[in-house]
Amino acid sequence: MGDRVTACWEPDWDADGGAGGAGAWPVAIGALATMVIAMASGAIVARRQSGGKRIRALCSLPAMRSLVITEKGSPVADRVRLIDDAPTPAPAAGELLIRTEASALNHLDLWVGRGLPGIDTKYPFASGSDGCGVVETVGAGVDAAWVGQRVLMNAAVRANQCRQPDSSPAGEDISMIGEHVEGANREFFTAPVSNVLAIGNADPIQAVAVGLTHLTAWRMLTTRAQVRSGEIVLVTGIGGGVALAALALAKHLGCRVIVTSRSQEKLDRAAALGADAGLLDTGADWSKAVRGLTNRRGVDVIIESIGAAVHGSCLKSLARAGRLVTCGCTTGAAPPTDLARVFWNQLSILGSTMGSMEEFAEVVALWSRGRVCPVVDSVHRPADGACAFSRLESGNQFGKVVIDWR
Repeated sequence: MGDRVTACWEPDWDADGGAGGAGAWPVAIGALATMVIAMASGAIVARRQSGGKRIRALCSLPAMRSLVITEKGSPVADRVRLIDDAPTPAPAAGELLIRTEASALNHLDLWVGRGLPGIDTKYPFASGSDGCGVVETVGAGVDAAWVGQRVLMNAAVRANQCRQPDSSPAGEDISMIGEHVEGANREFFTAPVSNVLAIGNADPIQAVAVGLTHLTAWRMLTTRAQVRSGEIVLVTGIGGGVALAALALAKHLGCRVIVTSRSQEKLDRAAALGADAGLLDTGADWSKAVRGLTNRRGVDVIIESIGAAVHGSCLKSLARAGRLVTCGCTTGAAPPTDLARVFWNQLSILGSTMGSMEEFAEVVALWSRGRVCPVVDSVHRPADGACAFSRLESGNQFGKVVIDWR
């Protein structure tokens, strides 16, 4: 696929309304020559500084590698391919073009591959709602000082209001990078400048492992459950990204944490990370075991993303006035429930999804100060992208599955 070429010349105008005074036109001619040379070499951005006057050329955007899901179906990993002729995106107004250093997979990537209800995905499609990289160039209205900075993306974009002041996503129309538009599983991706944070010299692998999972867990614990120090938190399905983030964040907040898993090995690893107790999920009701661990009282908060398979056990494990916070339903969205238990015990069932940029900044700050550390299961090269999807799809991962694009 041939290169797509866009060029612009931006002279700085002086106070007299001229383009830099008597010396501007020789500078402009030199800049145009520089632009032509840059185009021929395939550079993305060329700059020339002269006498304090800035001239910028936005040059050739070459084809790029992209890890795409070729068609809807399952297993998703069988439909993942690395192509090398995908068009490089151009940043729209208010956006950044980011050279990807690392991307990470979430269960959302699998849902995109299997086909999300109500989402008309056009395959081939590059998913990826976790992305970290270096800003290559900027769209209209964005400060050029962003160029060269390493940034971490929050994929939850307020639809049609990308550059508005931050607010809670509750009740708003949210568009997801990696779901509604192509995401970070490619060499370059775009994101609204309002949806990134500069992270300096931080490790891109660790940074991208924080991303969506820690944001989701932070919102569940703090904004939705309003968890307090000393409370007992139950986290189901330890080993997944959100569950491990919830364990780390709940411990940071001063809570006692009980975790569940179908794997004893995962329970043992969670104990090494600070879990106070672990329950092996054999498929039977484990609520009596939870009552046994809490002197028959039950837990204050449950952080849950499994859905139908554990819903009954979760309700019966809650203490009076307990809060069940759900962000997913991988085993089904319509379980039988017990409304009598809900109202007699004054339980709260709360939905939660992604989070605002304010919440994103809070959790990234915790990570940057060393208060929480993400767990990375495995790191893959783009050429092994199908293996990365397969690892996630197996359910055997313990932590984030990351793709290193450097």
